[in-house]
Amino acid sequence: MSILCGMRRIGIIAIPVVTAAALLLAGCGGYTQQTVSPLPKTVSGTTTAAPTTTAATATTAAETTAAAAVGDPDAGKTVFASSGCVACHTLKDAGSTGAVGPNLDQTKPNAALVRERVANGLGAMPAFASQLSATQVDDVVAYVSAVAGK
Repeated sequence: MSILCGMRRIGIIAIPVVTAAALLLAGCGGYTQQTVSPLPKTVSGTTTAAPTTTAATATTAAETTAAAAVGDPDAGKTVFASSGCVACHTLKDAGSTGAVGPNLDQTKPNAALVRERVANGLGAMPAFASQLSATQVDDVVAYVSAVAGK
């Protein structure tokens, strides 16, 4: 009987210890550290293009308004529908409920961000700069920035 009691005590202690160790080990490996190096102020010789960032940049209200005023929102609605934007994005005004890309009614992107994403794409979104004319890009920018979230 005393042997069984000793084994129970070991089992009672071992189970929480093994569980805690498993939880600690499960958390390892999910973080990758990135090294960031400053760019030099002057460069001699040939250079390559600096890496671009995907972080959104702050724009003033005047910049956003100026960028939004360039295109025709009515024409942009047509381009939004005909270029396949409705398949991936939710935008109430367009009657679209896509779930691949961001919900534009929730994110309410400003004109500068819409222009950047339409032209250059990001993640699953392809770049449309080579598929749409400059006027069509202006129109989509005007449309989305005018109606998103309204």
